Amino acid sequence: MVTLNDSKFMLNKGTTIQHSKSLRNEAKLLSDKIFEWTNLKLDIEENTQPSDGNIFIELTKSKNKKESYDLQSNSKRIIIRSNSKAGVFYANQSLLQLISVDQPYLINGITISDTPKYAWRGLMLDASRHFQTLEEVKDFIDLMSHYKFNRFHWHLTDDQGWRVEIKALPKLTEIGAYRVPREGIWWYRPGPTEGEAATYGGFYTQAQIKEVVAYAAARHIQVIPEIDVPGHSLALLTAYPELGTTGGPYQVNPGSQFFNVIENTVDPSNPKVYEYLDLILKEVADLFPCEYIHVGGDEATKKYWKADAGIQAFMKTNKINDEKELQSYFIKRMETILSKYGKKLIGWDEILEGGLAETATVMSWRGKDGGIAAAKQNRKVIMSPAPEYYLDVLQGDPSIEPATYSMSRLTDTYHFDATLPDNLDQSLLLGLQGNLWTEEVPNQRHAQYMTWPRAFAISESAWNGEGKNWPDFINRVEDHFDRLDKMDINYAKAIYDPAISITQDSTGTSFIELKHEVDGLKTYYTFDDTEPDDHYPLYTKRLQVPLGAYAIRLRTYRDGEPIGRLTYTEIHRIGKGKRIPANQE
Repeated sequence: MVTLNDSKFMLNKGTTIQHSKSLRNEAKLLSDKIFEWTNLKLDIEENTQPSDGNIFIELTKSKNKKESYDLQSNSKRIIIRSNSKAGVFYANQSLLQLISVDQPYLINGITISDTPKYAWRGLMLDASRHFQTLEEVKDFIDLMSHYKFNRFHWHLTDDQGWRVEIKALPKLTEIGAYRVPREGIWWYRPGPTEGEAATYGGFYTQAQIKEVVAYAAARHIQVIPEIDVPGHSLALLTAYPELGTTGGPYQVNPGSQFFNVIENTVDPSNPKVYEYLDLILKEVADLFPCEYIHVGGDEATKKYWKADAGIQAFMKTNKINDEKELQSYFIKRMETILSKYGKKLIGWDEILEGGLAETATVMSWRGKDGGIAAAKQNRKVIMSPAPEYYLDVLQGDPSIEPATYSMSRLTDTYHFDATLPDNLDQSLLLGLQGNLWTEEVPNQRHAQYMTWPRAFAISESAWNGEGKNWPDFINRVEDHFDRLDKMDINYAKAIYDPAISITQDSTGTSFIELKHEVDGLKTYYTFDDTEPDDHYPLYTKRLQVPLGAYAIRLRTYRDGEPIGRLTYTEIHRIGKGKRIPANQE
Protein backbone atom coordinates (compact mmCIF):
# COMPACT_ATOMS: atom_id res chain seq x y z
CA MET A 1 0.00 0.00 0.00
CA VAL A 2 1.32 3.43 -0.99
CA THR A 3 -0.04 6.80 0.19
CA LEU A 4 1.47 10.07 -1.00
CA ASN A 5 1.49 13.35 0.90
CA ASP A 6 2.51 16.88 -0.09
CA SER A 7 5.57 17.16 2.15
CA LYS A 8 9.21 16.76 1.16
CA PHE A 9 12.18 15.63 3.23
CA MET A 10 15.41 17.51 2.55
CA LEU A 11 18.70 15.59 2.67
CA ASN A 12 21.63 17.74 3.79
CA LYS A 13 25.08 17.47 5.36
CA GLY A 14 23.55 17.28 8.82
CA THR A 15 21.28 14.33 8.04
CA THR A 16 22.21 11.21 10.01
CA ILE A 17 21.13 7.63 9.46
CA GLN A 18 20.10 6.39 12.90
CA HIS A 19 19.84 2.65 13.34
CA SER A 20 18.97 0.09 15.97
CA LYS A 21 21.76 -2.08 17.30
CA SER A 22 22.03 -4.82 14.66
CA LEU A 23 21.47 -2.71 11.55
CA ARG A 24 24.90 -1.15 11.04
CA ASN A 25 25.45 -3.03 7.76
CA GLU A 26 22.12 -1.85 6.32
CA ALA A 27 22.78 1.72 7.50
CA LYS A 28 26.23 1.79 5.93
CA LEU A 29 25.02 0.40 2.60
CA LEU A 30 22.27 3.03 2.57
CA SER A 31 24.75 5.80 3.34
CA ASP A 32 27.07 4.62 0.58
CA LYS A 33 24.27 4.57 -2.00
CA ILE A 34 22.96 7.99 -0.96
CA PHE A 35 26.49 9.30 -1.49
CA GLU A 36 26.49 7.87 -5.03
CA TRP A 37 23.24 9.71 -5.79
CA THR A 38 23.77 13.00 -3.96
CA ASN A 39 27.47 13.31 -3.12
CA LEU A 40 26.36 13.68 0.50
CA LYS A 41 28.19 11.39 2.93
CA LEU A 42 25.67 10.81 5.72
CA ASP A 43 26.95 9.76 9.14
CA ILE A 44 25.48 6.67 10.75
CA GLU A 45 24.87 6.22 14.46
CA GLU A 46 23.23 3.70 16.74
CA ASN A 47 20.08 5.08 18.31
CA THR A 48 16.81 3.84 19.76
CA GLN A 49 14.55 6.79 18.96
CA PRO A 50 14.02 8.85 15.78
CA SER A 51 14.74 12.56 15.76
CA ASP A 52 13.90 15.38 13.38
CA GLY A 53 16.03 15.89 10.30
CA ASN A 54 17.25 12.29 10.20
CA ILE A 55 16.59 8.84 8.75
CA PHE A 56 15.71 6.20 11.34
CA ILE A 57 15.82 2.44 10.61
CA GLU A 58 14.61 -0.03 13.21
CA LEU A 59 13.95 -3.73 13.75
CA THR A 60 10.54 -4.49 15.28
CA LYS A 61 8.77 -7.59 16.55
CA SER A 62 5.74 -7.40 14.28
CA LYS A 63 4.06 -10.55 12.99
CA ASN A 64 4.24 -9.36 9.39
CA LYS A 65 5.60 -11.66 6.72
CA LYS A 66 9.40 -11.80 6.62
CA GLU A 67 10.92 -9.11 4.36
CA SER A 68 7.87 -6.86 4.85
CA TYR A 69 8.51 -3.26 5.81
CA ASP A 70 6.93 0.09 6.60
CA LEU A 71 8.39 3.38 5.35
CA GLN A 72 7.19 6.87 6.31
CA SER A 73 8.60 10.06 4.88
CA ASN A 74 7.51 13.59 5.72
CA SER A 75 9.13 16.98 6.05
CA LYS A 76 10.55 16.17 9.51
CA ARG A 77 11.99 12.69 9.25
CA ILE A 78 12.08 9.31 7.50
CA ILE A 79 11.25 6.20 9.52
CA ILE A 80 11.77 2.63 8.34
CA ARG A 81 10.65 -0.41 10.33
CA SER A 82 10.70 -4.12 9.65
CA ASN A 83 10.83 -7.38 11.58
CA SER A 84 13.89 -8.52 9.58
CA LYS A 85 17.16 -7.07 8.38
CA ALA A 86 16.18 -8.05 4.86
CA GLY A 87 12.97 -6.05 5.18
CA VAL A 88 14.93 -3.00 6.28
CA PHE A 89 17.26 -3.47 3.33
CA TYR A 90 14.34 -3.58 0.87
CA ALA A 91 12.81 -0.51 2.48
CA ASN A 92 16.15 1.20 1.94
CA GLN A 93 15.97 0.29 -1.76
CA SER A 94 12.51 1.85 -1.96
CA LEU A 95 13.89 4.94 -0.26
CA LEU A 96 16.73 5.14 -2.75
CA GLN A 97 14.23 4.88 -5.59
CA LEU A 98 12.43 7.89 -4.15
CA ILE A 99 15.54 10.01 -4.72
CA SER A 100 14.87 11.72 -8.03
CA VAL A 101 17.43 12.22 -10.75
CA ASP A 102 16.59 15.93 -11.10
CA GLN A 103 16.28 16.84 -7.40
CA PRO A 104 18.36 14.29 -5.51
CA TYR A 105 18.22 16.13 -2.16
CA LEU A 106 14.41 16.11 -2.00
CA ILE A 107 12.45 12.98 -1.06
CA ASN A 108 8.71 13.08 -1.58
CA GLY A 109 6.41 12.50 1.36
CA ILE A 110 5.06 8.98 1.30
CA THR A 111 3.81 6.10 3.44
CA ILE A 112 4.53 2.57 2.22
CA SER A 113 3.49 -0.76 3.72
CA ASP A 114 4.98 -3.45 1.54
CA THR A 115 5.41 -7.20 1.52
CA PRO A 116 6.76 -9.66 -1.09
CA LYS A 117 4.56 -12.27 -2.73
CA TYR A 118 7.30 -14.89 -3.16
CA ALA A 119 10.29 -15.87 -1.08
CA TRP A 120 12.32 -16.80 -4.19
CA ARG A 121 12.97 -13.84 -6.47
CA GLY A 122 15.84 -14.91 -8.64
CA LEU A 123 18.13 -14.06 -11.51
CA MET A 124 20.58 -16.49 -13.08
CA LEU A 125 23.90 -15.48 -14.62
CA ASP A 126 25.71 -17.91 -16.90
CA ALA A 127 29.45 -17.67 -16.25
CA SER A 128 30.36 -20.67 -18.40
CA ARG A 129 29.65 -19.44 -21.92
CA HIS A 130 31.34 -16.10 -21.19
CA PHE A 131 33.39 -15.49 -18.06
CA GLN A 132 32.63 -12.42 -15.95
CA THR A 133 35.22 -10.82 -13.69
CA LEU A 134 34.73 -10.69 -9.94
CA GLU A 135 33.80 -7.00 -10.10
CA GLU A 136 31.31 -7.62 -12.90
CA VAL A 137 29.60 -10.32 -10.84
CA LYS A 138 29.40 -7.93 -7.89
CA ASP A 139 27.92 -5.23 -10.12
CA PHE A 140 25.28 -7.69 -11.32
CA ILE A 141 24.44 -8.58 -7.71
CA ASP A 142 24.31 -4.92 -6.72
CA LEU A 143 21.68 -4.08 -9.30
CA MET A 144 19.74 -7.25 -8.47
CA SER A 145 19.54 -6.18 -4.86
CA HIS A 146 18.36 -2.68 -5.78
CA TYR A 147 15.33 -4.23 -7.45
CA LYS A 148 14.67 -6.64 -4.57
CA PHE A 149 15.89 -9.88 -6.11
CA ASN A 150 17.16 -12.21 -3.40
CA ARG A 151 18.44 -15.35 -5.18
CA PHE A 152 21.52 -15.30 -7.41
CA HIS A 153 21.67 -18.53 -9.41
CA TRP A 154 25.27 -18.86 -10.64
CA HIS A 155 25.66 -21.19 -13.62
CA LEU A 156 29.29 -22.20 -13.11
CA THR A 157 29.84 -25.20 -15.38
CA ASP A 158 28.87 -26.17 -18.90
CA ASP A 159 30.28 -27.33 -22.23
CA GLN A 160 32.04 -23.99 -22.69
CA GLY A 161 33.96 -23.75 -19.42
CA TRP A 162 34.38 -24.85 -15.81
CA ARG A 163 34.46 -21.81 -13.54
CA VAL A 164 34.82 -22.96 -9.92
CA GLU A 165 38.09 -24.10 -8.37
CA ILE A 166 37.91 -27.66 -7.02
CA LYS A 167 41.11 -28.35 -5.14
CA ALA A 168 40.70 -32.13 -5.23
CA LEU A 169 40.43 -32.06 -9.05
CA PRO A 170 42.77 -29.31 -10.33
CA LYS A 171 42.43 -30.23 -14.02
CA LEU A 172 38.87 -28.87 -13.95
CA THR A 173 40.28 -25.36 -13.99
CA GLU A 174 43.72 -26.01 -15.46
CA ILE A 175 42.12 -27.51 -18.58
CA GLY A 176 38.34 -27.18 -18.35
CA ALA A 177 38.26 -23.42 -17.75
CA TYR A 178 39.70 -22.45 -21.15
CA ARG A 179 38.73 -22.77 -24.80
CA VAL A 180 39.93 -21.41 -28.11
CA PRO A 181 38.88 -17.79 -28.80
CA ARG A 182 36.04 -17.29 -31.28
CA GLU A 183 33.73 -14.52 -32.47
CA GLY A 184 30.61 -14.73 -34.62
CA ILE A 185 27.16 -16.21 -34.25
CA TRP A 186 26.76 -18.93 -31.66
CA TRP A 187 26.49 -22.47 -33.07
CA TYR A 188 28.05 -21.33 -36.35
CA ARG A 189 31.53 -20.63 -35.03
CA PRO A 190 34.45 -22.74 -36.25
CA GLY A 191 35.46 -25.47 -33.83
CA PRO A 192 38.97 -25.87 -32.38
CA THR A 193 41.71 -26.63 -34.90
CA GLU A 194 44.49 -29.12 -34.29
CA GLY A 195 47.13 -27.74 -31.97
CA GLU A 196 45.27 -24.45 -31.34
CA ALA A 197 45.87 -23.00 -27.90
CA ALA A 198 42.89 -22.68 -25.53
CA THR A 199 43.38 -19.15 -24.20
CA TYR A 200 39.88 -17.76 -23.61
CA GLY A 201 38.19 -18.20 -20.24
CA GLY A 202 38.99 -18.13 -16.56
CA PHE A 203 37.68 -19.36 -13.23
CA TYR A 204 36.91 -18.22 -9.71
CA THR A 205 39.21 -19.28 -6.92
CA GLN A 206 37.60 -20.52 -3.74
CA ALA A 207 38.64 -17.29 -2.03
CA GLN A 208 36.84 -15.30 -4.76
CA ILE A 209 33.75 -17.49 -4.44
CA LYS A 210 33.64 -16.77 -0.72
CA GLU A 211 34.05 -13.06 -1.45
CA VAL A 212 31.07 -13.10 -3.81
CA VAL A 213 28.95 -15.08 -1.34
CA ALA A 214 29.75 -12.59 1.43
CA TYR A 215 29.08 -9.62 -0.85
CA ALA A 216 25.70 -11.05 -1.81
CA ALA A 217 24.82 -11.96 1.79
CA ALA A 218 25.41 -8.37 2.91
CA ARG A 219 22.71 -7.45 0.38
CA HIS A 220 20.41 -10.27 1.54
CA ILE A 221 20.96 -12.40 -1.54
CA GLN A 222 21.61 -16.14 -1.39
CA VAL A 223 23.96 -17.55 -4.03
CA ILE A 224 22.85 -20.86 -5.51
CA PRO A 225 25.58 -22.62 -7.52
CA GLU A 226 24.86 -24.83 -10.49
CA ILE A 227 27.05 -27.81 -11.41
CA ASP A 228 25.36 -28.97 -14.61
CA VAL A 229 25.31 -32.76 -15.03
CA PRO A 230 24.91 -35.35 -16.53
CA GLY A 231 24.71 -33.36 -19.79
CA HIS A 232 26.40 -30.04 -20.51
CA SER A 233 29.58 -31.68 -19.23
CA LEU A 234 32.08 -31.20 -22.06
CA ALA A 235 34.40 -29.04 -19.93
CA LEU A 236 34.36 -31.75 -17.25
CA LEU A 237 35.08 -34.46 -19.83
CA THR A 238 37.90 -32.43 -21.37
CA ALA A 239 39.59 -32.34 -17.97
CA TYR A 240 38.79 -35.96 -17.07
CA PRO A 241 37.99 -37.95 -20.25
CA GLU A 242 37.68 -41.20 -18.31
CA LEU A 243 34.23 -40.03 -17.14
CA GLY A 244 32.70 -40.39 -20.63
CA THR A 245 31.90 -43.45 -22.71
CA THR A 246 33.84 -42.68 -25.91
CA GLY A 247 37.14 -41.62 -24.38
CA GLY A 248 37.16 -38.47 -26.48
CA PRO A 249 39.16 -36.70 -27.57
CA TYR A 250 37.23 -33.88 -25.91
CA GLN A 251 37.76 -30.13 -26.18
CA VAL A 252 35.98 -27.29 -24.39
CA ASN A 253 33.52 -25.96 -26.93
CA PRO A 254 33.81 -22.38 -28.30
CA GLY A 255 30.22 -22.15 -29.58
CA SER A 256 30.43 -24.48 -32.56
CA GLN A 257 27.97 -27.28 -33.32
CA PHE A 258 28.63 -30.42 -31.32
CA PHE A 259 25.39 -31.79 -29.83
CA ASN A 260 25.06 -35.50 -30.70
CA VAL A 261 28.32 -35.20 -32.64
CA ILE A 262 30.70 -34.96 -29.68
CA GLU A 263 29.83 -36.62 -26.39
CA ASN A 264 28.97 -34.17 -23.61
CA THR A 265 27.32 -36.50 -21.07
CA VAL A 266 29.03 -38.36 -18.26
CA ASP A 267 28.66 -42.14 -17.94
CA PRO A 268 26.03 -42.92 -15.25
CA SER A 269 27.27 -46.52 -14.97
CA ASN A 270 30.84 -45.51 -14.08
CA PRO A 271 31.58 -45.52 -10.31
CA LYS A 272 34.34 -42.96 -10.92
CA VAL A 273 31.71 -40.43 -12.04
CA TYR A 274 30.10 -40.50 -8.60
CA GLU A 275 33.47 -40.50 -6.87
CA TYR A 276 34.51 -37.35 -8.73
CA LEU A 277 31.14 -35.66 -8.34
CA ASP A 278 31.23 -36.39 -4.62
CA LEU A 279 34.57 -34.58 -4.42
CA ILE A 280 33.16 -31.67 -6.43
CA LEU A 281 29.91 -31.33 -4.50
CA LYS A 282 31.65 -31.59 -1.13
CA GLU A 283 33.81 -28.55 -1.92
CA VAL A 284 30.89 -26.68 -3.51
CA ALA A 285 28.75 -27.37 -0.44
CA ASP A 286 31.50 -25.95 1.77
CA LEU A 287 31.73 -22.79 -0.35
CA PHE A 288 28.01 -21.95 -0.54
CA PRO A 289 25.97 -21.72 2.68
CA CYS A 290 22.59 -21.79 0.88
CA GLU A 291 20.37 -24.84 1.39
CA TYR A 292 20.22 -25.70 -2.32
CA ILE A 293 22.66 -26.79 -5.02
CA HIS A 294 21.44 -26.87 -8.62
CA VAL A 295 22.59 -29.95 -10.57
CA GLY A 296 21.17 -29.06 -13.99
CA GLY A 297 19.80 -32.28 -15.44
CA ASP A 298 18.68 -30.63 -18.68
CA GLU A 299 19.24 -31.49 -22.33
CA ALA A 300 21.20 -34.67 -21.64
CA THR A 301 21.49 -36.54 -24.92
CA LYS A 302 20.80 -40.25 -24.63
CA LYS A 303 22.69 -41.15 -27.83
CA TYR A 304 25.94 -42.21 -26.19
CA TRP A 305 24.23 -44.10 -23.40
CA LYS A 306 22.24 -46.10 -25.94
CA ALA A 307 25.38 -46.90 -27.94
CA ASP A 308 27.51 -48.06 -24.99
CA ALA A 309 27.44 -51.78 -24.22
CA GLY A 310 28.61 -51.27 -20.66
CA ILE A 311 25.79 -48.84 -19.90
CA GLN A 312 23.21 -51.14 -21.45
CA ALA A 313 24.48 -54.05 -19.34
CA PHE A 314 24.37 -51.83 -16.24
CA MET A 315 20.76 -50.90 -16.99
CA LYS A 316 19.80 -54.55 -17.38
CA THR A 317 21.50 -55.56 -14.13
CA ASN A 318 19.83 -52.72 -12.22
CA LYS A 319 16.42 -53.19 -13.87
CA ILE A 320 16.49 -49.72 -15.43
CA ASN A 321 14.01 -49.83 -18.29
CA ASP A 322 15.20 -46.95 -20.48
CA GLU A 323 17.60 -44.00 -20.64
CA LYS A 324 15.12 -41.64 -19.00
CA GLU A 325 15.05 -43.91 -15.98
CA LEU A 326 18.83 -44.01 -16.16
CA GLN A 327 18.96 -40.24 -15.88
CA SER A 328 16.55 -40.44 -12.96
CA TYR A 329 18.89 -42.98 -11.34
CA PHE A 330 21.77 -40.54 -11.82
CA ILE A 331 19.85 -37.59 -10.35
CA LYS A 332 18.84 -39.66 -7.34
CA ARG A 333 22.51 -40.48 -6.77
CA MET A 334 23.21 -36.73 -6.83
CA GLU A 335 20.43 -36.22 -4.30
CA THR A 336 22.07 -38.76 -1.97
CA ILE A 337 25.48 -37.06 -2.26
CA LEU A 338 24.00 -33.62 -1.59
CA SER A 339 22.04 -34.91 1.39
CA LYS A 340 25.29 -36.14 2.89
CA TYR A 341 26.55 -32.55 2.83
CA GLY A 342 23.34 -31.02 4.15
CA LYS A 343 22.08 -29.71 0.81
CA LYS A 344 18.88 -30.03 -1.20
CA LEU A 345 18.75 -30.63 -4.94
CA ILE A 346 17.28 -28.35 -7.59
CA GLY A 347 17.14 -29.38 -11.24
CA TRP A 348 15.66 -28.23 -14.51
CA ASP A 349 12.32 -29.82 -15.34
CA GLU A 350 13.89 -32.74 -17.24
CA ILE A 351 14.57 -34.31 -13.84
CA LEU A 352 10.88 -35.27 -13.86
CA GLU A 353 11.57 -37.76 -16.65
CA GLY A 354 12.02 -41.32 -15.48
CA GLY A 355 10.87 -40.51 -11.95
CA LEU A 356 11.45 -37.46 -9.75
CA ALA A 357 13.96 -37.65 -6.92
CA GLU A 358 12.29 -37.73 -3.51
CA THR A 359 13.30 -34.29 -2.21
CA ALA A 360 14.05 -32.49 -5.49
CA THR A 361 12.81 -28.99 -6.29
CA VAL A 362 11.92 -28.46 -9.94
CA MET A 363 12.92 -25.33 -11.83
CA SER A 364 10.47 -25.22 -14.71
CA TRP A 365 12.00 -23.76 -17.86
CA ARG A 366 10.08 -25.40 -20.72
CA GLY A 367 7.03 -23.30 -20.01
CA LYS A 368 4.95 -24.02 -16.88
CA ASP A 369 4.18 -27.69 -17.52
CA GLY A 370 7.14 -29.05 -15.59
CA GLY A 371 6.30 -26.93 -12.59
CA ILE A 372 2.67 -28.00 -12.68
CA ALA A 373 3.65 -31.67 -12.98
CA ALA A 374 5.99 -31.33 -9.99
CA ALA A 375 3.36 -29.55 -7.89
CA LYS A 376 0.92 -32.38 -8.64
CA GLN A 377 3.51 -34.65 -6.98
CA ASN A 378 3.60 -32.27 -3.98
CA ARG A 379 7.08 -31.04 -4.84
CA LYS A 380 8.40 -27.50 -4.59
CA VAL A 381 8.59 -25.45 -7.77
CA ILE A 382 10.38 -22.40 -9.15
CA MET A 383 8.92 -20.95 -12.34
CA SER A 384 11.56 -19.89 -14.84
CA PRO A 385 9.77 -20.29 -18.18
CA ALA A 386 11.27 -19.86 -21.62
CA PRO A 387 10.99 -17.66 -23.54
CA GLU A 388 9.21 -15.16 -21.28
CA TYR A 389 11.72 -15.31 -18.41
CA TYR A 390 14.78 -16.05 -20.56
CA LEU A 391 16.71 -12.81 -20.69
CA ASP A 392 18.99 -13.95 -23.51
CA VAL A 393 16.23 -14.17 -26.12
CA LEU A 394 15.28 -11.45 -28.62
CA GLN A 395 13.48 -8.44 -27.18
CA GLY A 396 13.06 -6.52 -30.44
CA ASP A 397 13.17 -7.02 -34.16
CA PRO A 398 15.80 -9.65 -35.13
CA SER A 399 17.23 -7.38 -37.81
CA ILE A 400 18.65 -4.98 -35.23
CA GLU A 401 19.03 -7.25 -32.20
CA PRO A 402 21.91 -9.63 -31.44
CA ALA A 403 21.63 -12.96 -33.25
CA THR A 404 19.90 -14.95 -30.54
CA TYR A 405 16.90 -17.26 -30.57
CA SER A 406 13.20 -17.04 -29.74
CA MET A 407 11.46 -13.82 -28.64
CA SER A 408 10.10 -12.21 -25.51
CA ARG A 409 9.34 -8.54 -25.74
CA LEU A 410 8.88 -6.61 -22.51
CA THR A 411 5.10 -6.93 -22.76
CA ASP A 412 5.40 -10.72 -23.06
CA THR A 413 7.55 -10.95 -19.93
CA TYR A 414 5.33 -8.56 -17.99
CA HIS A 415 2.02 -10.21 -18.85
CA PHE A 416 3.13 -13.82 -18.44
CA ASP A 417 1.21 -15.61 -15.70
CA ALA A 418 3.76 -17.78 -13.90
CA THR A 419 1.41 -18.94 -11.15
CA LEU A 420 0.18 -22.46 -10.52
CA PRO A 421 -3.41 -23.43 -11.41
CA ASP A 422 -5.89 -22.65 -8.64
CA ASN A 423 -6.52 -26.33 -7.88
CA LEU A 424 -2.91 -26.88 -6.75
CA ASP A 425 -1.24 -26.02 -3.45
CA GLN A 426 0.00 -22.48 -4.05
CA SER A 427 2.57 -22.74 -1.25
CA LEU A 428 4.57 -25.18 -3.41
CA LEU A 429 5.53 -22.33 -5.75
CA LEU A 430 8.63 -20.91 -4.09
CA GLY A 431 8.88 -18.09 -6.59
CA LEU A 432 10.06 -16.82 -9.96
CA GLN A 433 13.40 -16.52 -11.72
CA GLY A 434 14.80 -14.92 -14.86
CA ASN A 435 17.76 -16.53 -16.62
CA LEU A 436 20.56 -14.81 -18.51
CA TRP A 437 22.33 -17.40 -20.60
CA THR A 438 25.43 -15.92 -22.21
CA GLU A 439 26.01 -17.81 -25.46
CA GLU A 440 25.45 -14.48 -27.27
CA VAL A 441 26.37 -12.19 -24.35
CA PRO A 442 30.12 -11.58 -24.62
CA ASN A 443 30.54 -8.72 -22.15
CA GLN A 444 29.03 -6.99 -19.15
CA ARG A 445 27.52 -4.04 -21.01
CA HIS A 446 25.58 -6.44 -23.18
CA ALA A 447 24.57 -8.45 -20.12
CA GLN A 448 23.01 -5.27 -18.76
CA TYR A 449 21.30 -4.60 -22.10
CA MET A 450 19.69 -8.04 -22.14
CA THR A 451 18.65 -7.97 -18.48
CA TRP A 452 17.03 -4.56 -18.17
CA PRO A 453 14.17 -3.64 -18.44
CA ARG A 454 12.79 -7.21 -18.69
CA ALA A 455 14.07 -7.97 -15.19
CA PHE A 456 11.84 -5.12 -13.96
CA ALA A 457 8.84 -7.17 -15.10
CA ILE A 458 10.06 -10.32 -13.34
CA SER A 459 10.85 -8.39 -10.17
CA GLU A 460 7.40 -6.84 -10.16
CA SER A 461 5.66 -10.20 -10.61
CA ALA A 462 7.82 -11.84 -7.93
CA TRP A 463 7.41 -9.05 -5.38
CA ASN A 464 3.93 -7.74 -6.04
CA GLY A 465 2.16 -10.41 -8.06
CA GLU A 466 -1.13 -8.53 -8.14
CA GLY A 467 -3.15 -7.22 -11.09
CA LYS A 468 -1.28 -6.01 -14.14
CA ASN A 469 -1.40 -2.36 -15.24
CA TRP A 470 0.71 -2.02 -18.38
CA PRO A 471 0.48 1.79 -18.85
CA ASP A 472 1.45 2.37 -15.22
CA PHE A 473 4.30 -0.13 -15.51
CA ILE A 474 5.63 1.55 -18.66
CA ASN A 475 5.57 4.96 -16.94
CA ARG A 476 7.69 3.54 -14.15
CA VAL A 477 10.00 1.76 -16.58
CA GLU A 478 10.70 5.05 -18.33
CA ASP A 479 11.37 6.75 -14.99
CA HIS A 480 13.88 4.02 -14.22
CA PHE A 481 15.51 4.45 -17.62
CA ASP A 482 16.57 7.87 -16.28
CA ARG A 483 17.88 6.23 -13.13
CA LEU A 484 19.83 3.63 -15.11
CA ASP A 485 21.32 6.45 -17.17
CA LYS A 486 22.54 8.11 -13.98
CA MET A 487 23.99 4.78 -12.80
CA ASP A 488 25.67 4.30 -16.22
CA ILE A 489 23.82 1.01 -16.73
CA ASN A 490 23.16 -0.14 -20.27
CA TYR A 491 19.59 -1.19 -21.09
CA ALA A 492 17.39 -2.02 -24.07
CA LYS A 493 15.03 0.54 -25.59
CA ALA A 494 13.30 -2.05 -27.76
CA ILE A 495 9.92 -0.97 -26.36
CA TYR A 496 10.10 2.02 -28.72
CA ASP A 497 10.57 -0.15 -31.81
CA PRO A 498 7.51 -1.76 -33.41
CA ALA A 499 7.03 -5.49 -33.65
CA ILE A 500 6.94 -6.42 -37.34
CA SER A 501 4.86 -9.25 -38.78
CA ILE A 502 4.02 -10.33 -42.33
CA THR A 503 1.06 -12.20 -43.81
CA GLN A 504 -0.13 -13.21 -47.25
CA ASP A 505 -3.63 -13.25 -48.67
CA SER A 506 -5.08 -15.85 -51.00
CA THR A 507 -3.56 -14.11 -54.03
CA GLY A 508 -0.05 -14.26 -52.61
CA THR A 509 0.07 -10.52 -51.88
CA SER A 510 2.18 -9.76 -48.80
CA PHE A 511 1.18 -7.36 -46.04
CA ILE A 512 3.29 -5.94 -43.18
CA GLU A 513 1.75 -5.06 -39.83
CA LEU A 514 3.36 -3.08 -37.02
CA LYS A 515 2.43 -3.21 -33.32
CA HIS A 516 3.69 -0.83 -30.64
CA GLU A 517 4.26 -1.60 -26.97
CA VAL A 518 4.07 2.05 -25.92
CA ASP A 519 1.19 4.43 -26.60
CA GLY A 520 1.70 7.76 -28.34
CA LEU A 521 4.34 6.63 -30.83
CA LYS A 522 4.37 7.36 -34.55
CA THR A 523 6.31 5.22 -36.98
CA TYR A 524 7.44 6.44 -40.39
CA TYR A 525 8.51 4.01 -43.07
CA THR A 526 9.95 3.58 -46.51
CA PHE A 527 10.31 0.71 -48.98
CA ASP A 528 12.60 2.66 -51.34
CA ASP A 529 15.87 2.01 -49.45
CA THR A 530 16.13 5.57 -48.14
CA GLU A 531 16.32 6.50 -44.46
CA PRO A 532 12.94 7.70 -43.14
CA ASP A 533 12.27 10.64 -40.86
CA ASP A 534 9.01 12.35 -39.91
CA HIS A 535 8.54 13.66 -43.46
CA TYR A 536 8.04 10.11 -44.76
CA PRO A 537 4.76 8.15 -44.80
CA LEU A 538 3.21 7.53 -41.39
CA TYR A 539 2.12 4.00 -40.56
CA THR A 540 -1.61 3.88 -39.79
CA LYS A 541 -2.70 0.44 -40.99
CA ARG A 542 -1.16 -2.70 -42.47
CA LEU A 543 1.01 -2.08 -45.51
CA GLN A 544 0.89 -3.88 -48.82
CA VAL A 545 4.43 -4.75 -49.83
CA PRO A 546 5.17 -3.00 -53.15
CA LEU A 547 6.19 -5.13 -56.10
CA GLY A 548 9.96 -5.54 -56.11
CA ALA A 549 10.51 -4.18 -52.56
CA TYR A 550 13.42 -5.88 -50.81
CA ALA A 551 13.39 -4.23 -47.37
CA ILE A 552 11.45 -1.88 -45.15
CA ARG A 553 13.05 0.87 -43.06
CA LEU A 554 11.29 2.24 -39.99
CA ARG A 555 11.82 5.01 -37.45
CA THR A 556 9.62 5.77 -34.44
CA TYR A 557 8.98 9.27 -33.08
CA ARG A 558 7.33 10.68 -29.97
CA ASP A 559 6.34 14.33 -29.64
CA GLY A 560 8.17 15.14 -32.84
CA GLU A 561 11.49 13.62 -31.76
CA PRO A 562 13.00 10.28 -32.84
CA ILE A 563 12.89 7.77 -29.98
CA GLY A 564 13.19 4.37 -31.61
CA ARG A 565 16.14 2.93 -33.47
CA LEU A 566 16.38 3.02 -37.24
CA THR A 567 15.18 -0.43 -38.26
CA TYR A 568 16.25 -2.03 -41.53
CA THR A 569 14.47 -5.31 -42.14
CA GLU A 570 14.78 -7.50 -45.20
CA ILE A 571 11.26 -8.55 -46.10
CA HIS A 572 12.15 -12.18 -46.72
CA ARG A 573 13.49 -12.44 -43.15
CA ILE A 574 10.45 -11.05 -41.32
CA GLY A 575 9.21 -13.65 -38.84
CA LYS A 576 12.23 -15.90 -39.20
CA GLY A 577 13.83 -15.09 -35.85
CA LYS A 578 17.55 -15.55 -35.31
CA ARG A 579 19.90 -14.28 -38.00
CA ILE A 580 22.33 -16.89 -39.28
CA PRO A 581 25.37 -16.58 -41.54
CA ALA A 582 24.46 -16.06 -45.20
CA ASN A 583 26.16 -19.27 -46.26
CA GLN A 584 23.95 -21.23 -43.83
CA GLU A 585 20.57 -19.92 -45.04
